[in-house]
Amino acid sequence: MGWLNWLLIVYLSCSFLIPSTHELQSYQTQLLLQLRKHLEYPPMLDVWENPNGDLCNLSTSHMSIICEDNTVSELKIMGDKLTKVSEFKGFAIPNQTLSESFSIDSFATTLTRLTSLKFLSLMSLGIWGPLPDKIHRLYSLQLLDLSSNFIYGSVPPELSRLVKLSSLTLDGNYFNETVPDWLDSLSKLTTLSLKNNRFTGEFPSSICKIKTLTGIALSHNQLTGKLPDLRTLTSLHVLDLRENKLDSDLPAMPKGLITVLLSNNSFSGKIPAHFGELSRLQHLDLSLNHLTGNPPTTLFSLPNLSYLNLASNKLSGSLPSQLRCSSKLGFVDISSNRFVGGLPPCLNSPSGKVIAKSGGNCLSIDNKNQLPESYCEEAEMEGKQTRGRTIGVLVAIIGGVVLVVGLFLFAFPIFRRRYCSSKTTEQNIVSKVVQDTTPAGVPSEILANARFISQVTKLGTQGAPICSVFSLEELKEATNNFDSSAFMGEGPTGKVYKGRLENGTYVAIRTLALLKKQSIQNLRVRLDLLSKLHHPHLVGLLGHCADGGLVDSSSNKVFLVYEYMPNGTYRSHLSETSPEKVLKWSDRLAILIGVAKAVHFLHTGVIPGTFSNRLKTNNILFDEHRIAKLSDYGMTIITEEIERLDAKGEGTKFCPYKINLEDDIYNFGFILLESLVGPIVTGKREAFLLNEMVSQSSNSYECPVKVISRFSVFQTAHFVVKLLQASFGSQDGRRRIVDPIVLTTCSQESLSIVVSLTSKCISPEPSNRPSFEDILWNLQYAAQVQATADSDLKSDSTN
Repeated sequence: MGWLNWLLIVYLSCSFLIPSTHELQSYQTQLLLQLRKHLEYPPMLDVWENPNGDLCNLSTSHMSIICEDNTVSELKIMGDKLTKVSEFKGFAIPNQTLSESFSIDSFATTLTRLTSLKFLSLMSLGIWGPLPDKIHRLYSLQLLDLSSNFIYGSVPPELSRLVKLSSLTLDGNYFNETVPDWLDSLSKLTTLSLKNNRFTGEFPSSICKIKTLTGIALSHNQLTGKLPDLRTLTSLHVLDLRENKLDSDLPAMPKGLITVLLSNNSFSGKIPAHFGELSRLQHLDLSLNHLTGNPPTTLFSLPNLSYLNLASNKLSGSLPSQLRCSSKLGFVDISSNRFVGGLPPCLNSPSGKVIAKSGGNCLSIDNKNQLPESYCEEAEMEGKQTRGRTIGVLVAIIGGVVLVVGLFLFAFPIFRRRYCSSKTTEQNIVSKVVQDTTPAGVPSEILANARFISQVTKLGTQGAPICSVFSLEELKEATNNFDSSAFMGEGPTGKVYKGRLENGTYVAIRTLALLKKQSIQNLRVRLDLLSKLHHPHLVGLLGHCADGGLVDSSSNKVFLVYEYMPNGTYRSHLSETSPEKVLKWSDRLAILIGVAKAVHFLHTGVIPGTFSNRLKTNNILFDEHRIAKLSDYGMTIITEEIERLDAKGEGTKFCPYKINLEDDIYNFGFILLESLVGPIVTGKREAFLLNEMVSQSSNSYECPVKVISRFSVFQTAHFVVKLLQASFGSQDGRRRIVDPIVLTTCSQESLSIVVSLTSKCISPEPSNRPSFEDILWNLQYAAQVQATADSDLKSDSTN
């Protein structure tokens, strides 16, 4: 009987335990399905409807669920609502946010029932509304990422209870209050990223108490005031505060910094000497500020520094001829300052080891981009006088305040004796008098705005060096009279020659044929504007040659002088077959990210934006450091008038698909496609693409060439989208179309992200194409996924 009782107890225990476990799984599943309903059934969650088995450990390129002990511990969803708007007023926007019926409060209520969540990432889902404070109920959270949504208002203080949180990312939303001052409650926080919002107020000093922080990104907000001493952040590696309105001196920095981005603020004063002691620093951008004085010479010789941008400040003095440059230094920009004297040899080496931009100064070098030395001396003297006047005004204000306070202290005893009976009333009056005597002036916010607007509107007229003007004789000498041995190739705009200038610098000289009469003055203004487009991934325009008063039928060429790119094109590298030269998937992603950054800069980093930039793999060139740079950009700045005349019928016949053909996003999609499959014009893949295209033409007995010739631009784009969807859906399809190098060096998740992005970029409908900001985000995400996969693979092989 004892054994029977024991068996009965075991049976009853199992009977109770099994339903309990099933109910727990069912409850979690129901919560996930409710979340899907709240998010209005986004297509990337269709797999939740009929999962093969449990939802746990389900993963696609846009979604992943991980469970621990039958509960959801990780939920990541990346949506497709990528478009951003300049004016968001807190209400639903059709096709961009979730609908008017969406309730962020109800959504949060359901979400917080998943109490075991440790990692939560909900990106680009169109979520809109103020962030509910009940989010703190997810007490186990270690990572929270709500990037690229439409969340506004303040960050609720209840989030300070998430004491396990190590990463907080709220980029690309519409938060419009101050940065929280309670962040030091998150004692385990390592990453704080609040980029691309509308945060106002000062940089909270409480952040300096979080000693675990490794990265701070608060760029593209409206922060003002002083930046505090950051030396207590001993673990900090990345500091990104670009494009704010911070207006203090540069503060003390922690010695472990690797990347410092402080451009486009209103920082003033000298660059502190201790910046030259940041031995781990690799990337420093202090451009577009009000910095003065001479930069520390040790800044240039920091052992790990590769990028240094000090452009568009008020730096002055001379750089010592014995200045030492770091062996890793590849790019330096000191343009548009007030430097005088010579350019140190390490910044002016004929070998071009360091790319140095120095125009817009008063340097005594053989360069037409320099201003007279008297200009810099006068500007420096004027600056000192202005600072003197400012000090004088401050002294006068302080003196006025002291005088008012002295009069008040003198008069108060008399008033007190005379009006003792009305003491309370007099105290109120005194209080008001003291408040009214506070010095009045223009608010710093208005001054900062005015300065920022000024910088943007002046770009293209005085913010960068003037374009060099070469004589035809100089170019003939550089190319040995345009000898055939200097001929490099011919593009749609004309021939390209390699040249060597008098100072030993190698250049690429492009001939540009102009079809219409155009005044030299107008042409030079446009060329000057083009020369001001500076970016690490753009081939720099150094100067031009356009002799005569009119460019007409007798003299219809202008010569453009560019940086020389010695290491070929992206297309040629994609065609490489030797193992030591092939581009792995991670290499291709790095190149694509660089080019996307350059195009994003052309679209949004200058006013007016530059579009139709002739994007193709042949126009992506590699410099001596194998850095990818975009060439042939901005040609519309020069040829705008010609193309406008052509569109009216005075030139070539206007094509209704011209806008699609010249759309940068559309063309970048084909660069992505070539990165996936290799150069499209190479034999086997061309045959495969054509065969697939012909197979799409069902019920046709025509010759394949005739079938192909009927495809319009719209049909071709539509076909390629269908082909991507069909071919990438199976292993066999991928083997047939994807470059074998890509297949053997990529992770499937990283590849899927880029495939999805490619199909969006070449969508036949322009309204369905992503912005370059979205393209850049997806490529960086794909690179991050790939880096994680490579790291895991390396770790597995080591073990």
